[in-house]
Amino acid sequence: MSAAVAAAAAAALAKRRNSAVTSTTTTKKSNYNTNQHYISYSSPRLVPRQNRYEMQKRHDWNTFGQYLKNHHHPSMSMRRCSGSHVLDFLKYLDQFGETKVHNISCEYYGEAHPPAACPCPLKQAWSSLDAVVGRLRVAFEEHGGSPETNPFGSPAVWLYLRQVKECQAKARGLSFGC
Repeated sequence: MSAAVAAAAAAALAKRRNSAVTSTTTTKKSNYNTNQHYISYSSPRLVPRQNRYEMQKRHDWNTFGQYLKNHHHPSMSMRRCSGSHVLDFLKYLDQFGETKVHNISCEYYGEAHPPAACPCPLKQAWSSLDAVVGRLRVAFEEHGGSPETNPFGSPAVWLYLRQVKECQAKARGLSFGC
């Protein structure tokens, strides 16, 4: 009798396991989302997810295109822009900067941590400008531009970035190499 009870218990346990596996796989295959959308996990949608760099690169590209449209000829193509357009754009970005850059005439010129506020302008940090130029340089080539004609890699742009770096370092009392 105990062998029959053990066999029945084993059969019931096996049946319970099979139904649990079936319900688990059914649950995994489909789910009802709280947003009232039916989601099927058996055929997942492959939505390319962009990382922060890709999103910022696209944003910078669109911003530069809008800048060209608003401040230069509206029908000017990105491929016809030059290093001077890029320099104008970088100077335009200064109005949105948050980095205090002391003028030579400021009493806090050369101080990394001034003790009080001053009327010196806020500008874009060198590192931000450098990052924007780097992303736009890549975006230009991804949009079919040639590396040889890339305005974001022009010597004038790199010289400007170097001057901004030196100026900001001196204004904060930092050595150029930091």
